[in-house]
Amino acid sequence: MENEILQIANEVVELLSKNNLTITTAESCTGGMIGAALTEIAGVSSYYKEGIITYSNEAKMKYLKVKEETLKKFGAVSEDTAIQMALGAMQNADSDISVAVTGIAGPDGGTKEKPNGLVYICVKNGNNYTVEKNIFSGNRHSVRVQTVVKALNMVKNTINSWF
Repeated sequence: MENEILQIANEVVELLSKNNLTITTAESCTGGMIGAALTEIAGVSSYYKEGIITYSNEAKMKYLKVKEETLKKFGAVSEDTAIQMALGAMQNADSDISVAVTGIAGPDGGTKEKPNGLVYICVKNGNNYTVEKNIFSGNRHSVRVQTVVKALNMVKNTINSWF
């Protein structure tokens, strides 16, 4: 799976380069794995503006301007939070695209309503965004890796549909 991540990250960087686009990442459950995948690719510094790891609710509010009301009403692991994370990241970095992930990697923390493996991924470009709810299976590492693969593929699809 890690080779797949590098392959997709390389494809994303090629698309960013080809279209002269910049990207920013906002990560919770992946703890910087998306940014790490992108920065494995030589030359990405021209396109990768910044990565923000906001593991706590306080960090999501402070650095990404996620609204406290959103966190109280929907929780950190929600579509609304993912959208606000992506918007905050894009605005902070003044990037063309942002990708945000928030979820429960497990093995603890899951509930019946929000099970382990639940991850929301949002990709934002301009005034548009795509958000997907995913329920990944496996251990903590596997959930995080699956999230990175899905997030990078969503970025790739967004760029391809944009141009």
